[in-house]
Amino acid sequence: MKQLMLIGLFLALFGMVFYSRVGAQVGPRRTPTPTPAADPAAAGEATMSGFEATGSAAVRRVLEEKEDITETGGRVTGKLGQFLLDNPVGPLSWNNPLQKAIRLAVEKGVPANTIVLIFLFPLITALIAAFRHLVGLRGFGIFVPAILAVALVATGIIPGLALFVIILLVATIARMNTRRMKLQYLPRVALVMWLVSLGVFGALLLASVLGFQEATVLSIFPILILILLAENFIEVQLSKSRREAVQVTAESLLMALFASVVVSLEVVQKSVLLYPEFFVIFVAVFNVFVGRFVGLRLMELWKFRELLRS
Repeated sequence: MKQLMLIGLFLALFGMVFYSRVGAQVGPRRTPTPTPAADPAAAGEATMSGFEATGSAAVRRVLEEKEDITETGGRVTGKLGQFLLDNPVGPLSWNNPLQKAIRLAVEKGVPANTIVLIFLFPLITALIAAFRHLVGLRGFGIFVPAILAVALVATGIIPGLALFVIILLVATIARMNTRRMKLQYLPRVALVMWLVSLGVFGALLLASVLGFQEATVLSIFPILILILLAENFIEVQLSKSRREAVQVTAESLLMALFASVVVSLEVVQKSVLLYPEFFVIFVAVFNVFVGRFVGLRLMELWKFRELLRS
């Protein structure tokens, strides 16, 4: 009972935060002046049409303002495509083969943001490898934080983080309750995923009812990625301890958050299109540098700081 109350309290806080955020963006609403209607049925239809028009306008406004680099259409794709048109490339030479290839692919119909993500994904994995090898963070390997970073880019950092926290919270409570049922591992995980899906639906429903229109235009694929990442969290809890699972998850989230912020920068996206040859070489050299580092990690320096001072 306490666990259910905790879920309800968290969802309520989640809704209040996003409702206040949307209310601040939209501003105070004006109360429409009532007008007499000759036919009550016509007045009801007009009211419903007004509500539908208001909701459609809000969704369109969110779609126009949302900058999602993972979508194959929209403002971001057009912006990057226009950037290529505004920066033409000269004749083919030794230092611009990738620039020519990118523009040829865009002319043939490949979305510019898809090309940017293809070039940026090695940067994401390089940043995560640097966090693990230079800083000392563990996380769920290298590909899980990388996929999480792409999901955060698609959903937006704040909605993605809120949804990810809800998924982890529901997954933890579901695992604790299903443990008493003494099920086999795979059916148990499937049951946890079922409960997590219901929790995600409840969160999206609550956010949409409270006026957070961005929740209604989230793509299904980043949501599924966030749900599937809950399995890694459950596996760590089963094999180790809850404290270590929380620590590893927090480290994965930190790495993914940093990588998603870097990838979301417009200057980084445009640099990939403008200087792809330099970008490819830079990522390769950076990986070699990180791979050849054999010194103490930053967390090890902090851990053994007293010993190093003596």
